[in-house]
Amino acid sequence: MGAVQDQYGRALVDLRISLIDRCNFRCPYCMPEASYPQGFGMRNSARLSSTEIVRLASCFHQLGVRKFRLTGGEPLLRKDLPELIHELKLLGSEVVLTTNASLLAAHAHALKQAGLARLTISLDSLNPERFARMSGGRGKLADVLAGIAAAESAGFEQIKFNCVVQRGKNEADVQALAAHFRHSGHIVRFIEYMDVGNCNGWQRSAVVGAAEILDLIQPHFPLSKIPVREASETAQRYQFDDGSGEIGIIASISQPFCSSCTRARISADGQLYLCLFSNQGFDLKALLRDGKSTDTDIRERIRAIWRARTDRYSATRASALIHPTDQNDTSLAPTIPNKKRIEMYQIGG
Repeated sequence: MGAVQDQYGRALVDLRISLIDRCNFRCPYCMPEASYPQGFGMRNSARLSSTEIVRLASCFHQLGVRKFRLTGGEPLLRKDLPELIHELKLLGSEVVLTTNASLLAAHAHALKQAGLARLTISLDSLNPERFARMSGGRGKLADVLAGIAAAESAGFEQIKFNCVVQRGKNEADVQALAAHFRHSGHIVRFIEYMDVGNCNGWQRSAVVGAAEILDLIQPHFPLSKIPVREASETAQRYQFDDGSGEIGIIASISQPFCSSCTRARISADGQLYLCLFSNQGFDLKALLRDGKSTDTDIRERIRAIWRARTDRYSATRASALIHPTDQNDTSLAPTIPNKKRIEMYQIGG
């Protein structure tokens, strides 16, 4: 039986699981300090237990999901992470993890031994002062670099790095990051600054688009586009012409990829979200804890939710930006209602 499909024929293939709503950073575009002071977060009892996560993941696996991406918040704050990875790996799907890497040095070997397939590390700057500022004053670049070294030592051969590029913040780091990771076997992916959530003060003027990102790299390191391998790929891939590696660009603002989106997201408290820009979730935790719902009941609920899916926010946003109702207004307000949306830290981007 094939994977379940939504209203636009998009299959459910990838599941992002937020393990915890806490983070030791306060990146302004995700979890700004003013909105989320120290100590912020739900009680442990509100979060899914490891047993509940594995049960839910098993239901998704049986519906066709073949990759679990573990996110947060910061997933390394979850104390049972290696054991959870091991249990998820037994289901037969690939298990990957996104982290800020500040705590990775102490955990890299245990994660590898548990069966973690790949790592993605958020890294917005290689300048220590700028890095500290972009982590909300909480992060130290030296800790992240130590985590990267530990991951390499543990056997993670190809690490992906995500850099959110914001005008006036870190454009200068684009070329520096590309240069730093050439010849390393790792891949840097540059991400257009997105309007996720409600509290990051997003403005279209702060977006550095895909074409401009390429222009920052090409004069130093000529690039050629790599053909698409899978329709569901989010990143446009480019290889250095001298054979020293590749980069990626995720262009949700300028070149939306809603038509090929195969990702569902589970928050730490068991809500199913169908889009990064969702304004409501579907409560699966209640089914896990009601004492009577079977795995079949949970699978059928997930199947029904996905089959009804019509989300295509980025494509709608792009149309609004190109054809605003008010030609002097470059915000999204004219055509997209200003509804409260799920925050990035809750579903991991």
